[in-house]
Amino acid sequence: MRAVGLSPLQANPGAIGRALENAGLDAALAGSAESAIKFVIAFVAIWFIGRLIVLPLVKRAFDKRELDKHAQNPLLMLTKFGIAFVAIAIAFGFAGYGNFLVSMAGIAAAGALAIGLAMQNVISNFVAGVFIYTDKPFRIGDWIEWDDGTYTGVVEDISLRVTRVRTFDNELLTVPNSALTDSVLKNPVDADKLRLKFLFGIGYGDDIEQATEIIVEEAERHADILDEPAPSVRLTELGDSDVGLQSRFWIADPSRADFVRTRGEYVTAVKERFDEEGIDIPYPVRTLEGGLKLADRQRIGQTTD
Repeated sequence: MRAVGLSPLQANPGAIGRALENAGLDAALAGSAESAIKFVIAFVAIWFIGRLIVLPLVKRAFDKRELDKHAQNPLLMLTKFGIAFVAIAIAFGFAGYGNFLVSMAGIAAAGALAIGLAMQNVISNFVAGVFIYTDKPFRIGDWIEWDDGTYTGVVEDISLRVTRVRTFDNELLTVPNSALTDSVLKNPVDADKLRLKFLFGIGYGDDIEQATEIIVEEAERHADILDEPAPSVRLTELGDSDVGLQSRFWIADPSRADFVRTRGEYVTAVKERFDEEGIDIPYPVRTLEGGLKLADRQRIGQTTD
């Protein structure tokens, strides 16, 4: 006859329960301990099987499909969560805590409630990470800018919750994914070429056509500046002390290092040509007006005497 208030496993203990009873434990306590032990054994077994067999198979499938590394990381994390979920559900059923499907439903409901109440920010960043994976606004190794150019750097890692960016001062930024999806994100290296701009200021008395020719010639001479699209120059500003000529040119396979080096070499070459041709790069001049009233100073001196 089944004891009242005991689970089937406690009323009909297995080898572990009987061994615990023989060791002197109460029948109910022995049954509960047997359930807990079976739960741990089942969970550990399923977890290790998943980590040793399922996870490598999933990773191999991703590699076979040539999936990018930044896309693999969140998917592998989801696979680990799935293995843990299945392991807990099977362990519940194996331990006699309830039906397998009922256990899965209960765990899912409890998990959803906990996540909804305590992990709102995590969910937001997780969803943003999924959008980063699907939309692919950037990849690992890309140079990106966000928050109106306040932050800039090279993407080192993309996970479900955060993205890690290495700044050009060698600082590592851990950025919540929602910060990269809720505002405008700039990816200068997404295409196969990048257009750069630089404003040269010349004096009002200098020859604009001659300066324009020098700017274009130096762009055409630089090995890393593309001939197509061709470099161009436009008069864009009439400042207080100079005339602004904006140079526009393109580089291929852009990166932050290429961008800084190419622009520096190009601007240096133009400056040297300007010096050779006598074209001035003026600096702002301020004229101060006023005078001193010496008569007042003399009067003050006489009064003092």
